[in-house]
Amino acid sequence: MDEGLVSVDKFSGGSQAYFLTHLHQDHTRGLGAAGGWRHGPLYCSPTTVRLLPTRFPGIDTSLVRPLAPGASASLSLSSPTSDRPLSVRVTAIPALHCPGSLMYLFRGDLGCMLYTGDFRWELGCDKARRAKQALLDALGEDTVDVLYLDNTYCHPSLNFPPRPVVAEQMVDIIRAHPDHEVIIGVDTLGKEDLLLHISRALQMKIWVWPQRLQTMHLLGVDENQEIFTTQTNLTRVRAVPRYSFTIENLEALNTVCPTIGIMPSGIPWLWKSCEDRAESKGRPPRPPVKSIRFKGRNGGTIGMDYDPLSPPKLFEKDAYTLPYSEHACFSELKDFMQTVKPSTVIGIVSSSFCYVNPRHHFRHLCGDNDQAERSPAKSKGGDTDSLTPKRRPDNLTPKRRPNGSTSPKERKFSISSSSLYRSKVAMKRKECCGARIVDTEEVISVA
Repeated sequence: MDEGLVSVDKFSGGSQAYFLTHLHQDHTRGLGAAGGWRHGPLYCSPTTVRLLPTRFPGIDTSLVRPLAPGASASLSLSSPTSDRPLSVRVTAIPALHCPGSLMYLFRGDLGCMLYTGDFRWELGCDKARRAKQALLDALGEDTVDVLYLDNTYCHPSLNFPPRPVVAEQMVDIIRAHPDHEVIIGVDTLGKEDLLLHISRALQMKIWVWPQRLQTMHLLGVDENQEIFTTQTNLTRVRAVPRYSFTIENLEALNTVCPTIGIMPSGIPWLWKSCEDRAESKGRPPRPPVKSIRFKGRNGGTIGMDYDPLSPPKLFEKDAYTLPYSEHACFSELKDFMQTVKPSTVIGIVSSSFCYVNPRHHFRHLCGDNDQAERSPAKSKGGDTDSLTPKRRPDNLTPKRRPNGSTSPKERKFSISSSSLYRSKVAMKRKECCGARIVDTEEVISVA
C-alpha cells in the first residue's frame, strides 16, 4: 500500500488526513471496517457528523473533525519520503448533491486542487450562485491546478431540467392517477426537498421506512412529524428504497390495488443515451427527444432535451422515470469548468458503461489544453486513474504561486479512483470513488 498525505472518499488507510464528501455508500467504502475507523482524522460536514453514528456505530468520534461549508482548516503534514513539513489549507464548499455534501479545495505546498465529489450547481439557482461565490472567494487570485470533476453525466445529450421543474412534473403525474397507490424510489439520503415538495403540493403525508424517518429527524426535517409517516394506512404515496423498486414488486402491488411507480433519477437517461448510440450503429434510430427551452430563476434561458408534456416510461407499464438528478448535467458541468478554468481535469468516475473523459469536451477550457488526452488505465482489480511522475532538469527552479504552491507542472502527487457499474435496479450508480494525494521526492508534471 502506498503511503499518502491526504485521501478524499478513500478509506483504506495509509494517509495522514481523510476527507468524506458525503454519506452515500459508494463514497464510504472502508469506513465500516471491522473495529471501526481508526486510521486518522476524518473531516466532513456537521450534517454528516450527525449521521455518521447511525451508519457506522463503531467509528471513533474523537477522530471526526467537523468542517462547515465555507470554513477552512490548516493541515500540518509530513512527507512520508523525507519527513519534511508540508502545509496544506483546505476549504469546504457546498456541493448541493445531498444533505451534508461538500467539495474540498486544497491549497498549499502541494499546489491547488479541487475535488468536487458528487455535486449539482443548477444554472440560475440561488444556492448554487452562493456556492460558486464561496469557491471564487476561497481561490482568490490562485488557479486550480487539478480539478477532480463529477463526470457522471458528462455528455452533451444529457441536459436535465432543474430539480424544481421535475418535482412539479412528478406532482402532475400523481394528480393524474387519483385512484392509484404511488411508490417513489429514493436513496437512504437525498431527495428530501423532492418529497417535501410533493407532500406540500398534494397536502398529503408520505410513507417512509423507519430508518429513513430517523434520518429525516436527524436532518431536522419534519420535526413536528406532520409530513412523513411509517403508517401505510395514512397515505397513498410511499417513498421506498431504490433497490426495492423493481418491475416484479410493482406487478405484485398491482394485483392488490392499482399502483404506479416513479423513479427520479438521471441514470435511465444515461442508459437511453448509450442505447441510442448503439442503435445508430446497426438499427434505425429512435425519434429524437424533443428539445425545449425555459426561463431560469435569474431570467436567463436554459435549454433541455426533455419534453415535460410526455414523460417517458421506464421498464414497462405503470412505471415512470423522470430526470430528477442530484448530479450536474452537461450544461452545468460546462458552466462549472468555465468558472474554475483548471490547468487539467480528471473525472472521478474513471470508467462506466457510458464513460466520457471530461477532457474530451472541456480540453479547451483547461490551461494545459495542448497536452494529450488522458485515458483511465484499466485493471482486473478495478480501474485506476493515476498521475505518472516525470523528472525535470535539475537546473530548473519551481515557480512559486500566490498561495505558496508551485506551478501546475511541479505538482507532487498520484491519484487512484474507480468505477460505475450496473446493479439489479437498472444500473444504480455505484463507483469506488476517491483520491489519494501522495508526496514524492520528484518534481513532476500533472500530465
